Amino acid sequence: MKTLSITSLLLICAALAPAQNIEQAWDVVWSRFYLPKVQTFGDYLSSYEKGQEQSHLPTADEAKRQYPNPCGYSTGMEDGAILGGAMLSVLCDRFEVTRDEALREKAANVFRGLKLCATVHGVRGFVARNVCPEDATGVFINSSRDQVTHFVHGLWLYHHSALADDATKQQIRTLLADVAERMIACVTPVNDFDFCRADGTRCPLGICRMWNVQPHEAARLPMIYAAAWDVTKDERYRAQWRRYAADAIAQSAEPGPNKPAYALLQMQCSLELLHELEPDTELKTKIHACMIKVRDLAAKRFANVRQQLAKKTPEQMAMLGPDWRKVKEWKDQKGYANPQWGPFREIWSLTREAGESALILLMVEPGLISETQRQELAEMFRSFDYTHNASCGLIYHLAAHWKAKRDRVF
Repeated sequence: MKTLSITSLLLICAALAPAQNIEQAWDVVWSRFYLPKVQTFGDYLSSYEKGQEQSHLPTADEAKRQYPNPCGYSTGMEDGAILGGAMLSVLCDRFEVTRDEALREKAANVFRGLKLCATVHGVRGFVARNVCPEDATGVFINSSRDQVTHFVHGLWLYHHSALADDATKQQIRTLLADVAERMIACVTPVNDFDFCRADGTRCPLGICRMWNVQPHEAARLPMIYAAAWDVTKDERYRAQWRRYAADAIAQSAEPGPNKPAYALLQMQCSLELLHELEPDTELKTKIHACMIKVRDLAAKRFANVRQQLAKKTPEQMAMLGPDWRKVKEWKDQKGYANPQWGPFREIWSLTREAGESALILLMVEPGLISETQRQELAEMFRSFDYTHNASCGLIYHLAAHWKAKRDRVF
């Protein structure tokens, strides 16, 4: 029997370390961020004490009163649809790598949470940000195109994965068709292309506008129609997809150099879906070119975020979020009172941006990743202290890791 050298053992340990550390992230996401009563994920932790991690979440009464604001901004109920969609991506990739049958139930649970966001309020096609765990019915009435983007992208991936059974696929068809129908009905010049709040009124913030938007947002509307057509084959949705597709891609050509990672990731999700389904060779080539441009912007973002993270101490990275009710500073956003998190906002964002920008690098031609980037990804997974981090950004670290594993980047 051969004896391994010290060097060989060190190399093996170095290779295993990212995978071992990422399993800690997996455990933390499910034990601390997952909300089993509504099968969704919360945005941040305000405690590391078991059972108290998200005690800051809005009560049923607060959600009913739309307090502190109709978006649920800064309350922990802000991004549930986004996180659920992203988590379905994680589960699909992890299953493709491991074929672990236990993932079927986890994926089914995440799907049920997303379905709850889209149905509990009784407003067809409206995707709520999250659902209040106290009564499993309360929602905030102002969603956003960001929520819908990840909701649609995640359900579309799940529909095409080996995880979803026939009954689930039928439910996905209904959900995506409902979203598309809402867009057809509401996203019109009369509404300034806004898909409106759950109460039928226009969103005052501009975050529900689906057309005449910035370049990184232009592909969202045709992406929704394309996904609905793909799973239902209803020509009604195909006609809408083709109506907007070429113009949207033309608008997407120059996304701007300073967009945050979450904006670039949502752009890449939209482009990924459109690229997969596009029948016209010339337009498909243009979509691919856009995706490469987004990838290059994300590479710069990834490098910048890593530099910022390197300056943070372990104590800073372990910072907990506040009980938003008790913070001193509140910001007025066009009539929406938004409690400010203070220094925690930076830690929350940096954690998230690291995962988001890493994920974008892997969403188009992962073989283009340089050896330096590969090492930097591995180092991030290996060195991040996932057990002492209060940001839901951990989900994007999982997404980047399992996509890298799926495409054999490591």
